[in-house]
Amino acid sequence: MLEPLLTDAQRALRDEVRSFVRQVPRQLLLDMDADRVRYPREYLEEAARRNLLGLRFATQWGGRGLPWTSEIIAIEEVGVLGTSLACLYCLPSIIGEAISTFGTDRQKDKYLRPTLQGKLTCAEALTEPRGGSDFFGTATLARRDGDHFVLNGQKRFVVGAEGADYFLAYARTDPSAPPHKGISAFLVDRGQGVDVEHVYGLMGTRGGGTGRIYFRDARVPAENLVGRENGAAEIFYRMMVPERLTSASGAVGMGRAALEVAARYSDRRKAFGTTIRNFEGVSFKVADAVTLLDAARGLLHGTAYAADNDKDTARVRRLVSESKKFATEAAWQVVNHAMQIMGGIGYTDIYPVERLLRDARLIMIWTGTNEVMDLVIQHEYYKELLAKGPSGRDVEPDAAQADRAEEKVYE
Repeated sequence: MLEPLLTDAQRALRDEVRSFVRQVPRQLLLDMDADRVRYPREYLEEAARRNLLGLRFATQWGGRGLPWTSEIIAIEEVGVLGTSLACLYCLPSIIGEAISTFGTDRQKDKYLRPTLQGKLTCAEALTEPRGGSDFFGTATLARRDGDHFVLNGQKRFVVGAEGADYFLAYARTDPSAPPHKGISAFLVDRGQGVDVEHVYGLMGTRGGGTGRIYFRDARVPAENLVGRENGAAEIFYRMMVPERLTSASGAVGMGRAALEVAARYSDRRKAFGTTIRNFEGVSFKVADAVTLLDAARGLLHGTAYAADNDKDTARVRRLVSESKKFATEAAWQVVNHAMQIMGGIGYTDIYPVERLLRDARLIMIWTGTNEVMDLVIQHEYYKELLAKGPSGRDVEPDAAQADRAEEKVYE
């Protein structure tokens, strides 16, 4: 549904990314899902060779200086490959957001530029065993020691941990401060004191090197502090934008891929003397799926425009949370529709729909569960509504007995 809104440059970018996606080896997808490949570094190097990583960042650091409204188009195309490859593709954009916005020129030169060139790989060390969605409950500690910080703690569910050259890691630097005022962010090189000791067996989203990281007296140069000491809350809130927009965009691509497989199948598969697309039980699922994906794209495009132009960070935070919630739930429903349309064969590895279904389940959990999205959405909506009042005409008085004040009991 976005086709009429796209510029020629955006269509060219879409075609460029489609060309990249088409050349990803089928065997790589199969080997990743079978856990024969733990981290597809060559895939990222090829994306970098085509200058397709970190599209939003300045050309000075290796990006293309494009807006979010272009980057979401690229990510949807990569999303057809499933969540592992889409997430790995997006990590330079996610980690790069922190470096580009809060980092020093030295950090951009040492980390951002080689990441976009495919010479370094990255991951975000955020979730902890006791934390989950409670980011500010982080227990990883960073103690100042001269011109270094010493990190101790652990992170888990780190996509890309197996192959990352460095991590964006959050740690508590002032245990006596309120939770949101005592955390800092660091660029932590892989090396002594940084151990990836376990790669999970996952239901889906395999091959992305998801693992647990232990920091054991890891010495991090003070110059690798991102932003202000104890100021990581500001970074965390900013990181909501790339984390949630990339998740939502990839989800739409994955849902689109599953729907196309199922719709083509329904146009060929016959039962009771006709193709099954002629049955409303099938064709109405296709209609529902198409509508969900178009609605998700529309919301995503509006959110991307807001992320590019809106100075109201609270509204952007609400919109990215809406996009992540709606797009991931839409994708889950679409992939389920695709499997139902295909029946028993859809549940086998004859078609990729069963893999996409396993992948789709995770996207409603990561980058903040969709229940956390609900918390953010309603909180920001109430705050805006109660501060500004009705968005247009106040319709509350437009009732026959609106003046019966004695009937309006609030306590």
